[in-house]
Amino acid sequence: MRTDNFAGLFASLIAGPCSAETRSQVLETAEGLAGLPLSYFRAGIWKPRTQPGAFEGIGDEGLPWLQEVRTRFGFKICTEVATAEHVRVAVEHQLDMVWIGARSTVNPFTVQELAEALQGTGIPIMVKNPVNPDLKLWLGAIERLERHGLIVIGAIHRGFSVYQKTKYRNNPHWQIAIDFKQARPDIPLLMDPSHIGGRAALIAPLAQQALDLHYDGLMIETHRDPINALTDAKQQISPTTLTELLQKLEPRSKSDQLLADISELRDKLSLIDDGLIELLQERMGLSKQIGLLKRNHNSPILQVQRWEETLKSTVEKALQADISQEFAEQFIKMLHEESIRIQLALLSDQSDAS
Repeated sequence: MRTDNFAGLFASLIAGPCSAETRSQVLETAEGLAGLPLSYFRAGIWKPRTQPGAFEGIGDEGLPWLQEVRTRFGFKICTEVATAEHVRVAVEHQLDMVWIGARSTVNPFTVQELAEALQGTGIPIMVKNPVNPDLKLWLGAIERLERHGLIVIGAIHRGFSVYQKTKYRNNPHWQIAIDFKQARPDIPLLMDPSHIGGRAALIAPLAQQALDLHYDGLMIETHRDPINALTDAKQQISPTTLTELLQKLEPRSKSDQLLADISELRDKLSLIDDGLIELLQERMGLSKQIGLLKRNHNSPILQVQRWEETLKSTVEKALQADISQEFAEQFIKMLHEESIRIQLALLSDQSDAS
């Protein structure tokens, strides 16, 4: 695939460095991207870090550098905003788009402040998913913007923080992104494989997955010298690597036979899912019976040793069945949590009745 055919696969491509560091770094990165069909050139101007002391962005000084990118290379320009003052300065410098970051999306007070600041500006806005896996917060942030008259809105799936260690920096939680698309099919959804992967090696396969799952575009952190980047060095790639990545993207076949084969397999999945629901209903019924026995005999609900043995044996069986440890652990923990909820409800009913 030639990169000039990118628009046939995705509607949008946003690329540029995680943060604007120097004028030469910004302009040289933009020059490296000059042959690509960029919708926007991105660069973080304000970069508050998890811990103080690291590079926290060049600040307002970097905005004229973005304007120079637009003048010299014809790219539209964008950056992240997290305060009303950021919005004011971004609009003053005539940025073409801004986005709300994951740490801001998680806070309705922050989103409200940004919505009020953006009202009447007419500037397009994109909303990254919140750091925690909460679809309602993501949708709620977009609704707040809409209530303030903002109509050119997009969403960016950048993954979610999880306690368990996985191969990703931020777990994709694909189902949440799918649920978002179902809830708001009118909102373009882009993927940020840089933040999901956290490592340069994962960006290409994630970009292909975005294509396979019919995302509307990509936001990829791109730096002239990724190894020496001042922020998120491990997850940035060079303009040359980005070009190669785009060339290797493969659209999937949509032949009639393929669709028929997939439909047949999906029918089988539906039958299995129906069976799973019945099994879960039976399992929770047994949990209720156990809860009644514990209540009647004044036995503690949580039996730690039994739980640890169950978790260990279930994960071992899952691994033998070629099921991932992460999925097995999350699944059995969810089942256990629901069983505990059922048994606690039985105790609460008893207390209310006494």
